[in-house]
Amino acid sequence: MTREWRVDRLRVVELGSEPELAEVAAAHAAAAIRAAAAERGHARVLLATGRSQVAFLELLVARRDVPWEAVDALHLDEYVGLADDHPASFRRYLHDRVVARVPLRSFHGIVGEAADPDTEARRYATLLAEEPVDVCFVGIGENGHLAFDEPDVADFDDPLAVRVVEIAARTRRQQVDEGCFERVDDVPDRAITVTIPALLRTRTLLAVVPEARKASPVRDALLGAVTPSCPASALRRHPDATLFLEPASASLLAGAR
Repeated sequence: MTREWRVDRLRVVELGSEPELAEVAAAHAAAAIRAAAAERGHARVLLATGRSQVAFLELLVARRDVPWEAVDALHLDEYVGLADDHPASFRRYLHDRVVARVPLRSFHGIVGEAADPDTEARRYATLLAEEPVDVCFVGIGENGHLAFDEPDVADFDDPLAVRVVEIAARTRRQQVDEGCFERVDDVPDRAITVTIPALLRTRTLLAVVPEARKASPVRDALLGAVTPSCPASALRRHPDATLFLEPASASLLAGAR
């Protein structure tokens, strides 16, 4: 059974299972990319990473109806200090799951090992500003973060499109729990991330959020206030955003649908 409702401007779609969520989200993503490419001749796509995106990306790159040769791909964030061949690098994640598997028009990575992270953040912000981002994918962190925009640090009016941030302790723990690092001490304490206002400027945004561990931040994002205390609540301000859930990630929304 599929349930659909709105919270402020945000469209929420609850599917019957994680596989169905991945399949439906991939179909919506493909349609959004096709529409942008047909309108402008190419599409700019901002990619998310993390365990929650694996099944979705697997189905998306397997589709035959995505004009990958017209896609310019960018991504949300990268750890400060990690080279692109590090197993936990987000560029490595995207290379293995997307870049090496489809004929992209281009891929632009955030250089985490840049000598000056602030200069790299400015370079990437300039790149983002060159053209609109047509389609953006995001997940929601266990503490409600979007990208590496952390609770009570994220600025909904941030003047910067990309910045260097401190990674919250709970987020560093999440990286260990997801198998990206062996110990919390191995997780970098800083990252370069796209900010909330830059995410909200994207034309179409798809939030792909499976798993029971995301139930609490999903509840806070949908039922609480729109506040930096839960950065994911900013999704409710986007003019064309869809949040894809399944029974486990939607399990704390009883009575709210």
